[in-house]
Amino acid sequence: MPSHLFADRPAQPPEPGSVDALISQTRRLRGEVDAVRRDTVVDDDDAQGRWQRALCDLAVHHLDDLGAHLGQLKEGLPPAPDEQVELLREPPAETGGEGHETRVGSAEWNLLTDEVTWSDELFQIFGRSPEAGPLPLDELGSTLFSEDQPLLTAMVTACLVDGKPIDGEFRIVRADGRVRTLHMRGEPVLDSDGCTASMWAVLRDVSELRRSQRAVRETRDSLQRRREIAQTERRLAVELQEAVLPPWRGSLRFPHHTAGSLDVAAHYLPSATSALIGGDWYDALELPDGRSLLTVGDLTGHGVTATSGMAMMLGALRGMAMAGIEPGPLMGWLNQLLETSVQPALGSAVCCRYDPTRRVLSWAQAGHPAPLLFRAGSGRALQPPEGVLLGATSGAAYGQAEEQLEAGDVVVLHTDGLTPRSIEFSRADGTERLLALAPRFGAAGSAQDCVRMVVEEFGESEREDDACVLVARIGG
Repeated sequence: MPSHLFADRPAQPPEPGSVDALISQTRRLRGEVDAVRRDTVVDDDDAQGRWQRALCDLAVHHLDDLGAHLGQLKEGLPPAPDEQVELLREPPAETGGEGHETRVGSAEWNLLTDEVTWSDELFQIFGRSPEAGPLPLDELGSTLFSEDQPLLTAMVTACLVDGKPIDGEFRIVRADGRVRTLHMRGEPVLDSDGCTASMWAVLRDVSELRRSQRAVRETRDSLQRRREIAQTERRLAVELQEAVLPPWRGSLRFPHHTAGSLDVAAHYLPSATSALIGGDWYDALELPDGRSLLTVGDLTGHGVTATSGMAMMLGALRGMAMAGIEPGPLMGWLNQLLETSVQPALGSAVCCRYDPTRRVLSWAQAGHPAPLLFRAGSGRALQPPEGVLLGATSGAAYGQAEEQLEAGDVVVLHTDGLTPRSIEFSRADGTERLLALAPRFGAAGSAQDCVRMVVEEFGESEREDDACVLVARIGG
């Protein structure tokens, strides 16, 4: 019958105080057993005394193992991934012929009479019927793994010849084909002349204990490998991101010495909850015809896969923009590129081409937040043209819109990780919080000042994803 301790009660981690109490009880019990072991006087002919001493040795060994395991429980292990949980579940213990667990058995080999005595439990451990009789000492090695036989030979030789106690483990193959791991402890029994007359031993089946220890060790090693892989992936992702994103810091101004020129600044904000780098990008560059490219975007996923995909997209975007392709058609080509890439993903992006002569912003978007325009102390989102997520559908068409800008206008591009929509009605939507910065943008002296204001507003928030923001300020 199952223990009442397990009746319909979910498993709960033990309280630290209860673990400390168990450790104290284990130490106290170990001291008491050790005292009994020291007080046990064993005569050469006292088989019962030898048996009692051996059981005390085994009890101390068990309690040492228990103390070590409780210490690990107190320290705590890192959470195991789902696929490793099965490794920690100890399989059911093997049962003996009478249906109860078999853990410890004893044996004595008389070297003078060749008589061999096994306990009933030892027959069950070896899976051997009592009718077949116990194994002589010289036949015991036939049940062992071939690589373990030299160990048993060395232990028995040291015991019989040098009088050394036996303490070691080996694996046996039972008659039914099952493999068990046994821990053997024993001593020689001397006659009145000081010669070895017999050898006695206690054998403990430690198969389940060793299997559990191996599972814990393998799980710990697996977790360590996973941590190392995650750290390496993050380092590679960071290095790739730093190599691909624009190297400029602070404000960037182009074209130089031209009416209507742009003052541009941007910033990358890492996720507050994820340890991996995402696929967000930002970019601004001067094109051969004197116009300028402004873009931000985001690919789904994290890590090296996302950053390598971002590098591919940003490289293609730069190349097509330098070739003179307008934002609408450019988005169509990016969609086709993402659709045919080896690593399938979805992406959102906004791409703007600014003409400083006419002060006209031409732009297209693919499932992305629209640019925000700030003018004379107020702000609004631009009306987006048609455009679905990149990689969502084959042959998608992307519209293109134009916006007339004025001197002093501020245009803000951002990825959606910056302003996630809140489910709390008491908290303003992220876009509204951005638009509320309009008076401060109007008083700002540069695009870099505007970026600093955005970071102050959103940089410490609990974002689930990383984000980018790019600010372009129209010169006079």
